[in-house]
Amino acid sequence: MKTQLQIYTLLLIFAFCGSCKEEVKTELPKIITRTETREEIISNAPSNITRNLIQDKNGNIWIAAFDGIFRYGGISFTNITQNVSSARFFSVLEDRNRNFWFASVGSGVFYYNGKSFKNFTTKDGLGSDHVGTIYEDNSGHIWFGTGGGASRYDGEKFHNFTTNEGLPNNDISAIIEDKNGKFWFGSRDGVSYYDGQTFTDFKNDKDLPFVNTRSILEDKKGNIWLGGRDGLWRYDGSTFTYFTKKFVGYIYEDSKGNIWTSSDSENDKGWVLSRYDEKSLSNRMLLAPKKANVTEIMSEKWMIFGIVEDDHGNIWVGSDGVYKYDGKTIIHIKGKESQK
Repeated sequence: MKTQLQIYTLLLIFAFCGSCKEEVKTELPKIITRTETREEIISNAPSNITRNLIQDKNGNIWIAAFDGIFRYGGISFTNITQNVSSARFFSVLEDRNRNFWFASVGSGVFYYNGKSFKNFTTKDGLGSDHVGTIYEDNSGHIWFGTGGGASRYDGEKFHNFTTNEGLPNNDISAIIEDKNGKFWFGSRDGVSYYDGQTFTDFKNDKDLPFVNTRSILEDKKGNIWLGGRDGLWRYDGSTFTYFTKKFVGYIYEDSKGNIWTSSDSENDKGWVLSRYDEKSLSNRMLLAPKKANVTEIMSEKWMIFGIVEDDHGNIWVGSDGVYKYDGKTIIHIKGKESQK
């Protein structure tokens, strides 16, 4: 199918905050790309909701889905946890030692070294058995965003951080460490950062919290991106840029510096995968409104979750099954069970 481009006019708004630091609020032009979509039913592929995807150091794609943890090596899918647990999996991480961690909702965390599994739960010190996200910090500690706070595992024991230590809420959905060693936590009631001693609430230029933040990203330039109920925001250390008011569930930066998001659609009838062009995001003019091009790649009635780029430049997306986008064609991959 030939690609047709429709360019829409945008309304650019920028203002100065009370402290005289520039604040730019931007409504972006939308470039809607009509892409060809085809469906492939593959034996043993995920047939349920896919929450998170990564590519490991060997080039395999790992998928955390409601029907298991899947590994894709380029030819076939393998359900790694089929005989281990029937839990719904939300996240997967490969650590620096090439071991894998799987987060589940209800059954805690599973550690997999390629041969055997170990299950960590609240009995082992985990903050909650409801775990939505996993992160490895620069020291090699593994962090878990749980329904009972943030849990840090040092290889021997868990250390839990909750509202008692300063988190805005114990339901943690996002964790990152920035280039300065500061930890950022997204939760239902707001965002906070931790300098190793103290938690500080992080608010926007209007002194309002970032409620129900689902994703936090530090890009290659050191900007902090936040996505959640309040839309998509970027913070460069002094200035906030506001991109959309629609709910944003996931943020990802590809190898070219483009920013990808999953968000609620304009008509509230589904979800949209969008790409923000790196060149337009790099516009640093201070005396004119910033311009950023956003391309809507695909829409889906189901919520769109994890996003990852593979070594060949393909973008993989989690939703009802798995989608792969090669720049021209979207392939919707679903397991045979999805046909029932």
